[in-house]
Amino acid sequence: MEFIYLAIGLFIVLFILSTAVRVVSEYERGVIFRLGRLIGVKGPGLFFIIPYIDRMVKVDLRVVTMDVPAQDVITKDNVTVRVNAVVYFRVVSPADAVIKVLDHYKATSQISQTTLRNVLGQSELDELLSQREQLNQRLQVIIDEHTDPWGVKVSIVEIKDVELPESMRRSMAKQAEAERERRAKVIHAEGEYQASGRLADAAEVIAREPVTLQLRYFQTLTEIATEKSSTIVFPIPIDMFDIFTKKMKEGDKENKKDS
Repeated sequence: MEFIYLAIGLFIVLFILSTAVRVVSEYERGVIFRLGRLIGVKGPGLFFIIPYIDRMVKVDLRVVTMDVPAQDVITKDNVTVRVNAVVYFRVVSPADAVIKVLDHYKATSQISQTTLRNVLGQSELDELLSQREQLNQRLQVIIDEHTDPWGVKVSIVEIKDVELPESMRRSMAKQAEAERERRAKVIHAEGEYQASGRLADAAEVIAREPVTLQLRYFQTLTEIATEKSSTIVFPIPIDMFDIFTKKMKEGDKENKKDS
C-alpha cells in the first residue's frame, strides 16, 4: 500500500515538474504572465514557472523574411502597375510583440501592403523604375515607424518586381529606339561637322599650293586603275601639264646657255 502511495506521489511530482520546467532556445524568449499580469521576459535556457498560475508565450527573435503580395498601384502619372516586395524584420521587444498586437507577423504584412500602395501611388513611373533604392528607403522608414510600438524592427524593404502593362512596355521600347536613333544622328552630325572642318583646312592648303590638287588628281587615277572594272574615260585638264612644260622650258634654256 505504501508503495502505491509512493508511486502516486512520485507521479504527481514528475507531473508538476514537467509543467513547471521550461526550456527556451538561444533565439527565443519566454514572455511570462502570472494570473494574466505580465511579470517579465525570461530566456534563453532553463527556468521554472508556477503551474496553472503562470503562462508562458514563446517569441522568436530571428529575422523574418516576408513576401508582400503583388499590389495593383496607380502611379502619380496615372499608370497602372503591379508591384511586389520583400520585407525583413525581427522582434526586438518580445513583451510588446505579445501584449500590444494580436499577431505581429500579420500586422506587419498588412501595414507593408498599404504602405507599398501609398508610397508608390505618390511616385511617377520613371521614379519607380530609376530611383528604386530611394523608394526602398522610404518604405523601410515608414513601415518601421508603424511597427516600432509593437516591438518589431523593420531593417530592409526591397521592391522585387514591377510589372507593366503590355501597351506601356511597347511604348517604352519605341521610346528607347527613338532615343538610340537620336543619339546616332547626333554622333553622325558631329562627325560631319568635324570632317567639314578638316576639309576647310585642306582647301586652304590647296589654295596656297595648287600642285597639291594635281597630286590628289594622280592619286585618284591610281586608285581607279587598281579596280577590276571596264574602260574608264577620265578627263585630264591641260593645266595639269603646265608644271611639266615649265620644267622642260627651263631645261632647254639651261642647255642653250651651256652650249
